[in-house]
Amino acid sequence: MKITFPDNSVREYEKGTTAYQIAESISPRLAAEVLVASVNGNIYDLNRPIDEDSTIKLHKWDEPEAKHAFWHTSSHLMAEALQELYPGVKFGIGPAIENGFYYDVELPAGVVIKEGDLEKVEKKMYELAARKETLRRSSISKADALEYFGSRGEHLKTELISELADGTITTYTQGGFTDLCRGPHLTSTAEIKAIKLLSVAGAYWRGNEKRPQLTRIYGITFPKKKQLEEYLTLLEEAKKRDHRKIGKELELFTFSDMVGKGLPLWLPKGTDLRLRLENFLKKLQKRYGYQQVITPHIGAKQLYVTSGHWAKYGKDSFQPIQTPEEGEEYLLKPMNCPHHCEIYKSTPKSYKDLPFRVAEFGTVYRYEQSGELHGLTRVRSFTQDDAHLFCRPDQIKEEFIKVMEIILIIFKALRFDNFEAQISLRDKVDREKYIGSDENWEKAENAIIEACRETGLKAVVEYGEAAFYGPKLDFMVKDALGRRWQLGTIQVDYNLPERFELEYTGADNQKHRPVMIHRAPFGSMERFVAVLIEHTAGKFPLWLTPEQAVVLPISEKFNEYAQQVASRLNILDVRAIGDFRDEKIGRKIRDNELKHIPYLLIVGNDEMETNTVAVRRQGEGDKGKMKVDEFAKMINDEVNEMIKDF
Repeated sequence: MKITFPDNSVREYEKGTTAYQIAESISPRLAAEVLVASVNGNIYDLNRPIDEDSTIKLHKWDEPEAKHAFWHTSSHLMAEALQELYPGVKFGIGPAIENGFYYDVELPAGVVIKEGDLEKVEKKMYELAARKETLRRSSISKADALEYFGSRGEHLKTELISELADGTITTYTQGGFTDLCRGPHLTSTAEIKAIKLLSVAGAYWRGNEKRPQLTRIYGITFPKKKQLEEYLTLLEEAKKRDHRKIGKELELFTFSDMVGKGLPLWLPKGTDLRLRLENFLKKLQKRYGYQQVITPHIGAKQLYVTSGHWAKYGKDSFQPIQTPEEGEEYLLKPMNCPHHCEIYKSTPKSYKDLPFRVAEFGTVYRYEQSGELHGLTRVRSFTQDDAHLFCRPDQIKEEFIKVMEIILIIFKALRFDNFEAQISLRDKVDREKYIGSDENWEKAENAIIEACRETGLKAVVEYGEAAFYGPKLDFMVKDALGRRWQLGTIQVDYNLPERFELEYTGADNQKHRPVMIHRAPFGSMERFVAVLIEHTAGKFPLWLTPEQAVVLPISEKFNEYAQQVASRLNILDVRAIGDFRDEKIGRKIRDNELKHIPYLLIVGNDEMETNTVAVRRQGEGDKGKMKVDEFAKMINDEVNEMIKDF
């Protein structure tokens, strides 16, 4: 058989050769470093035979495919340890996640695993890993799978098996543990050299709060001890940057059980920060020809039936609102797009009216499970910086480039310098799940690819990752700790214009369907602010921070002068406050530095007599004395320099 490598070189091997043997034929060192392989786009265990002509890519630890297999195998290793330590434990699912893995288990009656028990489980995992157990993949019939897991009382597994098609079921076995699993996995547990179980929590079976609550154990593993030490250091830094902690310290937002779970309350300082972000984007949008719109927080149920959102999100939405009128039902808005489609339809459009761009900071509602709520990153009410562009097929590329410009301006302004872009296209073979003509798809896909090429944006192309209604371009940002966040997406949509029967009159005087582009640079204001807090550790850029300066009188005698300084600065467009507490100046300096206010202005008798302030810069120390108006000019010049390019 012929094996084609990423550089398009081709080698011939005997049928049944494994990816490990192929790696070994190239270099023993490569074979020692490779963990899994992509074979014709599918991830294979290294010891799985290859029986036909194939393209192959070998994955080392630093690649996502390898980490996924490593952590997936680690979840099985933890399950094996739990099986030995807690006889009678039943297993749910144990996937790899972005950083590490977890396993959901049903413990025997009366058994509880607490944080203090995790060290014991870790010790057992090390013991099992040292046995260098081989993982063996087996195909099994549905009947045999039901019999095998059923005989062991694994009712969670049999529930999963009952939903699978016969002929698609595989298991993996290592030592005395066998699990229902598609894989892929490492060839042996010997690769797992560093283990840390991080936490234990409750989790409803299959995310349904009406189902039994299981015990979920999170962990992470590495091939080297040093990598674990580095990760744990990073984890400690992440805890310091937790947006929930900093948000509370800086008085940006809060939650109230009386208001409801997952419904954030923006405090004055947080509101100021958020509005500054919104106004920044509104100015950009105006420059690019967007029109601002406002739509209701609710809509008739039929609106979302027509759009397809009821079928997609109905179970996860707040349930319909019944009105006194019989048969009349409304929903809290799960998406803004249907409302914008109706705005488009409100007046006839010709080809000369396109593109038609509307934007809205629209609040939407999703009923997230209470156990999945997390600060501002997972909430039940969030505001999207939503915009929808309705255009002709020949305008897609130009509009794409303009949206890309907006996203890149935002990234630059907020210091998101490390990011990746991904072009998500249709599957090369399976086209059945996509709507729209091949011609339109090809136009849209080529427009995105050409837009990236023309702007010099390096983007990875992923086939099969497009939405069913069109291709898209996603931006993944790495924050200061190297964590990846999806911020910014541009999606082409043929579906909603079809569902809502949107039209425009073309140059040929015939009716045509517009193409719809969805665009959200921030995504949701809540999640974006959370990411921004953790990226900056609460030290926001000077142009954005709610408070740019705080005036600190050294004693109560100078409170009146301090107030005059703060008032004057605000008149001169510097956001300043005063700290008039009856505290020593050293305490005031420490407290306000913890609030990450960029400039601390200390005033006493000398400053009052000379109409000056003693300037202290956050993290840099004393900067000398300045006249109040001179300081204001310095701040405004600094801000203007920051934002001159956007």
